[in-house]
Amino acid sequence: MEETNYRPVTTRNWMLTMLLMCIPLVNLILLCVWAFGSNTPVSKANWAKASLIWMGIAIGVYGTVFVLCAVLGVGARLLSAH
Repeated sequence: MEETNYRPVTTRNWMLTMLLMCIPLVNLILLCVWAFGSNTPVSKANWAKASLIWMGIAIGVYGTVFVLCAVLGVGARLLSAH
């Protein structure tokens, strides 16, 4: 990594970053660019990687809950039909 990747991220830059994270789909694209880009400050790259990990965990939990609700809903419907 270059020495410039250890430069501090300004408050203005963080505010813009947080604003961009509110836009659906753009946030996922930018997180990937920041996490795996070579010109991103180290602190921002680490934050982006952590954010992607949390997104993956959340999607996994939501998917599990969805599947459980679907299975339990179908099971309850079958039991009440008899």
